[in-house]
Amino acid sequence: MTRLLVHHVSADFPDSIDGDKTKAIARLVELAEPNFAQHVWSLNRRSPELSNFAVKAVISGLRPDCEIETEAFGRGSAIIYRAPPRGIFHACMLTDLGRKLAERIADGPRPDVLVGHKLTVEGLVVHEAARLLDLPFALSIQGDTDTKILGVRPDLRRRFAEAFHDAKVVFPFAPWSLERVEEQLGKRAGKTAILPCATDLDTSIAPRTDGTGLLSVFHLKSHRRKNLHGMVAAMRLLEAEGGAPRLDVIGGGSDTDRAACERVIKRSGRIHFLGAMAGEDVRQCMNRATALVLPSLRESFGIVFIEALFAGCPVIYPKGCAVDGFFDGAAFAIPVDARDPTAIAAAMQRAVAEEIAMKAELAEWQVSSEAVKFTRSVIGASFVAGLQHAIAVRGS
Repeated sequence: MTRLLVHHVSADFPDSIDGDKTKAIARLVELAEPNFAQHVWSLNRRSPELSNFAVKAVISGLRPDCEIETEAFGRGSAIIYRAPPRGIFHACMLTDLGRKLAERIADGPRPDVLVGHKLTVEGLVVHEAARLLDLPFALSIQGDTDTKILGVRPDLRRRFAEAFHDAKVVFPFAPWSLERVEEQLGKRAGKTAILPCATDLDTSIAPRTDGTGLLSVFHLKSHRRKNLHGMVAAMRLLEAEGGAPRLDVIGGGSDTDRAACERVIKRSGRIHFLGAMAGEDVRQCMNRATALVLPSLRESFGIVFIEALFAGCPVIYPKGCAVDGFFDGAAFAIPVDARDPTAIAAAMQRAVAEEIAMKAELAEWQVSSEAVKFTRSVIGASFVAGLQHAIAVRGS
């Protein structure tokens, strides 16, 4: 029996052009593999030569052509598309990319559904391709990028709304991202399925109550977005009160990245960089820690928070992004205003003072139905069910 065919369009899929992209979408594709035949169109934007682009834009009546190059890789086709930076001709270029993608899809086996793995970028591509091919499509909502683009491009709100509401199913990574999108584009009538990012580490380690101190995990080149400055400011507040815990930071980076981070902490005796570690070593460090602290300034989801909870480590996360909306009222997950060092310091202090109670509640959560929602099997089943719904609705 021929399996249903799904075509994914993602700018965040590791491919032959850029193998260092996040693995979140790749994990979803992997989880859907037993149920569908799949092809990934992996997008990589490159800037055109701007003077030539400007001339072509004027000649075309401000509807410039999106030049593309494709090459095969293990999961499908890697695409380089040439479009200017800073969202110049954003909708125009992505719509033209959708037309070109439709032409290439039409040359092969007809898919049963298209999936765009971000509303404000891939969503415009897939919306156009699906229209031309008369196919159903689904969308992911990645809160960081999608809410940022929605905020800076009110002129494209109608286009984004059309894609958002025309999708047969929408997969927000977290509750907060759906709320923020619906505030601007209106409430969806169609199917929506909250779809947490899958982790490779979704079996539990029981919490231990002799924590060695606080822990943070991020690549050092991302220290600004991960808010190292805020964590340092909070630690200094606690040091001034005579009660700063130890804070270990796990994460690789270049010598330049490490030097930049060292300048931020200014030889603090309470903050230590441990370097890069293998996944299981990170997991064991989480299990020994008092709590994970990561008050990022921007975060679509933050798989590290779920990894920490499964490793028996409470978390301090940024209010209004990341995993916000999943753990309301849970003692072991503390939301903070990422731009308020006083709030971060108070959360750090609370995590140390209430470690035993927080970890007792976390141990109960680990064996609950709530924890099961973050396992690979349940996430994969939810994704598959959503795509099957999109196909069935189209065919009914």
